[in-house]
Amino acid sequence: MSKTLAVNAGSSSLKFQLLEMPEETVIAKGQVERIGLSESIFSLKFNGEKTEFVQDIADHKQAIEVMLAQFEEKNIIADKSEITGVGHRVVAGGEFFNKSVIVNDDVLAKIKQLAEYAPLHNPANATGIEVFQEMLPEATSVAVFDTAFHQTLPRENYLYPLPYEYYTKYGARKYGAHGTSHRYVASRAAAMLGKPVEELKIITLHLGAGASITAIKDGKSFDTSMGFTPLAGLMMATRTGDVDPSLLYFIQEREGLSNDEMLHMLNNKSGLLGVSSLSSDMRDLEEVADTNEHAKLALDMFLNRVVRYLGQYTFEMGGVDAIVFTAGIGENAANVREAIIEHLEFLGIKMDKEANDVRGVERVISTEDSSAAVLLVPTNEELEIARDVEMLKNAAK
Repeated sequence: MSKTLAVNAGSSSLKFQLLEMPEETVIAKGQVERIGLSESIFSLKFNGEKTEFVQDIADHKQAIEVMLAQFEEKNIIADKSEITGVGHRVVAGGEFFNKSVIVNDDVLAKIKQLAEYAPLHNPANATGIEVFQEMLPEATSVAVFDTAFHQTLPRENYLYPLPYEYYTKYGARKYGAHGTSHRYVASRAAAMLGKPVEELKIITLHLGAGASITAIKDGKSFDTSMGFTPLAGLMMATRTGDVDPSLLYFIQEREGLSNDEMLHMLNNKSGLLGVSSLSSDMRDLEEVADTNEHAKLALDMFLNRVVRYLGQYTFEMGGVDAIVFTAGIGENAANVREAIIEHLEFLGIKMDKEANDVRGVERVISTEDSSAAVLLVPTNEELEIARDVEMLKNAAK
């Protein structure tokens, strides 16, 4: 038995989950918030208890030192050497990586090189890798890329109708995101249905603050809603999703916005928040939707975009065998799931309202006579990361 740490390093945060492998048992999990700021917050869940405290944590190295010290203090590990693998979520893998890889100097250099594709994420991901390599030098370090699963997209789906030279010169293409989540829930859905994933046409809906939809055909990502960056596709909590680029230029000129200000508006002030002028949280909007016109409009627009992509991907694949809901909204908002599936009843896809009346429980939520299965599958990116670490670690022996 060995312990594997699944890590997601942000610019000012560190999320972690420690698992016993290959048993896939979660031992402990937690996060460090406000790294580099005053009053950083450390939280840890272990053995049914939660530990939380506030202290100044200057950088990721100190955050990891605090985490490892807590592991030893609470007897989660007797020694750091028990952690034999560390899997790192990396947002952008570009065209360099179509699968998870053991980190070496070349891999780390490429992750840094791809920072222009994910400037808020890849630099922090690279920092996390370097610090863990310093702190746990004997552990196998693995990079697991959000974009890797989508490297199977056919060219007609990943290329934009721009001059082709922009693809060859700058890598201007669709990369997608949430790939680890889409891969995990599709695999679980196939197992629940008792069929090989390669024999199913699946549409996975990762609906959270960040939201994306993926069409999975022959076990591979066939099309996905996010694009060159995670800004494209669905309307999200604070992101626009798809918008006519000419409109953006029109607004930018008239508002006198810089490029950075424009991108900030599109990423942080739009979506549910922008339309409702109230909140980016769907729960807040649902509470007042009956009396607040803009809250209801925001919810209607969100549903409209999801249904639009469902229709597109169903036709693109020539049908659908399974629709899978996951992530914060997808797992917990029964009314949202029901409203989406209501639009598909003309295809014979039917929701079992009683089965759907649940939060975050893995189950089939369609009727027995539904033309396609509808499933709720809580995502588990950390487990998928740990599995990749275990596979690569064993292959390297």
